[in-house]
Amino acid sequence: MATEILSSRQIKALKEHKYSAEGSSICEPFMQVFWRWLVEQIPRSWAPNTITLVGLLLNVLTTFILICYNPDGEREAPGWAYLGCAVGLFIYQSLDAIDGKQARRTQSNTPLGELFDHGCDSLSTVFVMLGCCISLKLGHDPMVLLFEMCLSEFCFYLAHWQTYVTGTLKFGMIDVTEGQFFVMAIYTLCAISPGFFDITLPVFGIPLRYLCVLGSIGPSLFFVFKTGSLILQGGVGKNKSTVADSSTIFPIVHIGLVIVLQVIIATKTSIYTDQPCLYLVSFGFVTSKITNSLVVAHMTKCEMPVLDWSLLGPMMLFMNQYFNSKFPEYILLWIVCIYSIQDWIMYSLRVCREICSHLNIYCFDITSKPNPERRNSNGRKAR
Repeated sequence: MATEILSSRQIKALKEHKYSAEGSSICEPFMQVFWRWLVEQIPRSWAPNTITLVGLLLNVLTTFILICYNPDGEREAPGWAYLGCAVGLFIYQSLDAIDGKQARRTQSNTPLGELFDHGCDSLSTVFVMLGCCISLKLGHDPMVLLFEMCLSEFCFYLAHWQTYVTGTLKFGMIDVTEGQFFVMAIYTLCAISPGFFDITLPVFGIPLRYLCVLGSIGPSLFFVFKTGSLILQGGVGKNKSTVADSSTIFPIVHIGLVIVLQVIIATKTSIYTDQPCLYLVSFGFVTSKITNSLVVAHMTKCEMPVLDWSLLGPMMLFMNQYFNSKFPEYILLWIVCIYSIQDWIMYSLRVCREICSHLNIYCFDITSKPNPERRNSNGRKAR
């Protein structure tokens, strides 16, 4: 039998975990009116995690369709594909906003809900940003595309790194909701005119797409500076350590290693420029996995593992390149992509199953209760 991911100490800390967040973005107060109305239209029998998962799957599906039409980020897709992405993102945003309200409404709040929500957000970030970049046709400048993807992944990781240090998730005046509306606007404009962002700016002589890039870099760099400063100030643990009483700087190792490998491999071989979407999806699942591992570490007040099995995929690509192996890079990239996806899925399934077993709950069902006498994987009665 496979070793459990969560120890008894982590489960105990998870049971005691309380969600803590502060701050509100510009759009959120206005959207709250819609979200409060929307949750009242959802049947009480729907589990909050089901709502979250439906939104994620729809968002990923609509982006996947766009990727199929534009796998290199240089082509135009049908208008309906862009419109589908805009609608899919809006539905995801709405469902992601009401899953917590549904949990409180049905009195089914559990730590699993918070973990499930953040886990889906980490993957959604990858597909939302990739869909936005290929809508702008940033495939014409692969390094700009790579920079935008790495920056968005780092910002999302940084937000949870800061939460791991301070114990509180902090929102700014311009945050995720505003960013999602910005992406929806890009999708909508592309649906009206797929070549809209090819228009050359009269004074600067560059395509309009680069104005969008500059518009995203400024807020992102401000967020990095502000959040990085909070991390460097120290945490709530002993001697200003993290919630797990561990080093506040150590989490940089995981995201740093992924981004460094992602950039090195992309600049030293043609595999990235030949298959940009496949390459970025592969690394996106790796980034999502280590982010989820960070969220688990925060909620269970434990240290992050030194190494993560998700890093095996990037290391395979790096070693194949470093030793100038004869193994075809295109085939290896597909292997890495499949491995990264299954590693993400298996980790998520195992964590959810262990939490459900120890907390004696179901993940996608709130209408029935598990048998209180059933035993968990350690042979103890579930409480």
